[in-house]
Amino acid sequence: MKTSHKQSVSFTRRATLAACALAASAWLPSVHAQTTEIKFGHVGEPGSLFQMVSDDFAKRANAKLAGKAKVVVYGSSQLGGDKEMLQKLKLGTLDLSLPSTVMSSEAAEFGLFEMPYLVKDRKHMAAIEKEIVWPKLAPAAKAKGLQLVSVWENGYRHLTNNVRPIDKPADLGGIKLRTPKGEWRVRMFKAYGANPSPMKFSELFTALQTGVMDGQENPLTQIYSSKLYEVQKYLSLSGHVYSPAYLVAGAKKWEKLPADVRSALESSARETQAFVYETAARLEGELLGKIKASGIKVNEVDKAAFIAASKSIYETFGKEVKGGQEMVDRAMALAR
Repeated sequence: MKTSHKQSVSFTRRATLAACALAASAWLPSVHAQTTEIKFGHVGEPGSLFQMVSDDFAKRANAKLAGKAKVVVYGSSQLGGDKEMLQKLKLGTLDLSLPSTVMSSEAAEFGLFEMPYLVKDRKHMAAIEKEIVWPKLAPAAKAKGLQLVSVWENGYRHLTNNVRPIDKPADLGGIKLRTPKGEWRVRMFKAYGANPSPMKFSELFTALQTGVMDGQENPLTQIYSSKLYEVQKYLSLSGHVYSPAYLVAGAKKWEKLPADVRSALESSARETQAFVYETAARLEGELLGKIKASGIKVNEVDKAAFIAASKSIYETFGKEVKGGQEMVDRAMALAR
C-alpha cells in the first residue's frame, strides 16, 4: 500500500516533535525521570573552607534551579585529586570542581598567584580579579578546555614541619616539604633551600605521620580541618602565598548546559563569593587559637628575608611566561 504525501509529512512532524520532547526531558523533572545531577568535586575535608563554601553554593544553586537540575557536592577527594578532577571536567564525566594551585600546571598564566607575597589583602585580590583574572586568566583556562565560573579562596599559606621553627628561608634547608602540583611552588621552595615534592592532599597526613615528608604548607583552614597539627611540631606563620580557589567547569560540557541552568550556577557562584571572603576572614582568627591549643609551637617569620629571597622567582616568571612581567607589574600597581 502506497503512503500519501500528506501521511508522510504528518509522520515526519510527529517524529520531529517526539525527538524534541525526548531532548527536553533530560532537563525537565517528572515523575518518570530523575533530576539531572550536577557533580561538584573538591579535596576539602569536613569543616574546611572548601566544604563550607561548596555547600553554601549548592544550597543557593539548587534553590534557583528549582528541580531542573541538582548540584551534589563530593568532598574529601571522593572523585579524585585536583589533577584527576580537572581531567574529568575535560572529559565531561564531572561538572564542577574547585582547584587552586594546580591551575598553574594547566595554564602558565595562573602562576601569577604562585608569586610570593603578591596579594596584600582581599581588597587587593578583588582588584586583581577584575583587572587580570577575567581578561587574561579566564581565556587562558578556556584555551585548555576549562571554563572559569567564579573566583573563591583557598587562603594565605603557612608552613608546618617536624624539624625546626622556620624564621628565615635558610631554616628550610634540607626539609622534605610536600607541595601541591604547581611548578612555581616547587621552584620557590627550591630557591629557599627546601626539598619540595608535589603530592596529593589526600596522602599528606599519612606522609607527615610516617616521616615520608617533614613538612608542608597550607592555609590554616586546611591545616585544621585535616588535623595536620596532630602530626607536626612547628607552625611558622609565613603567609608566603595567597591562593585563590577557582570554581571550574569543563568548557565543552558547560556550553551544552541550558542557558537558564548556567545562569543559575553563575549567579549563585557570585553570591557565594561574599560568603567565601567573610568566612575565610573569620576562620583565620578562630583556627589559629584552636591550633595553638593543640600544643604545636607557633612563630612569626622574617617576611623581609623571604621577600628578598623571592626575587629570582619573579624574574624567572617574567621571562618564561608570556605576559608574565606585565601581569606582575599590574598586580603590584593595584595594591597602591
